[in-house]
Amino acid sequence: MQNGTKQFWEEKYKSRDTFWDIGHISTPLKAYIDQLEDKNIKILIPGAGNGYEAEYLLHQGFKNVHVLDFALPPLQNFKKRVPGFPEKQLLNQDFFTLDMTFDLILEQTFFCALPPQSRPDYARKMQQLLNPEGKLAGLLFDFPLTEEGPPFGGDREEYFGYFSPYFDIVIMERCYNSIKPREGREFFFILKPKSQNNP
Repeated sequence: MQNGTKQFWEEKYKSRDTFWDIGHISTPLKAYIDQLEDKNIKILIPGAGNGYEAEYLLHQGFKNVHVLDFALPPLQNFKKRVPGFPEKQLLNQDFFTLDMTFDLILEQTFFCALPPQSRPDYARKMQQLLNPEGKLAGLLFDFPLTEEGPPFGGDREEYFGYFSPYFDIVIMERCYNSIKPREGREFFFILKPKSQNNP
């Protein structure tokens, strides 16, 4: 079964082969969310899995949060766990077909789960999904890229290559507050989209 397909990911959730799922929001993303002041911003969490970030955002008073995954089981898990979450903001579709815009997109183990050849498309699509003053923020793994995955690794130079045609890189630094299994292996980043007329 090919990695990256809907069937591949649905089988992972059905068989509970979800080693990446830490069972709660990751420390760096919690710290980032905790300093956000505008509770009305429109947020997307793509490839959200069980959606701990969305659950945390909702509990902090953010109402305009959209959770996207093209595997249905994690969205069903999320709905059971967070029954008050608006149904219309649960998006069971392919990220690359999404046609909406957002003020903030949070990256948490979605980029590293995609087949590496999709990375240029990811960067381009992220730019398209953000409002002109929007931000893409989150975590990227810092370990060598191999053909085996997911997760697929990468390094800072490679990430700059993908993102710099479409984004101004505000920050991309090694995390100081990763969870223990990921210490020294994560970058925290914030990107702002360049004008789409002038990528």
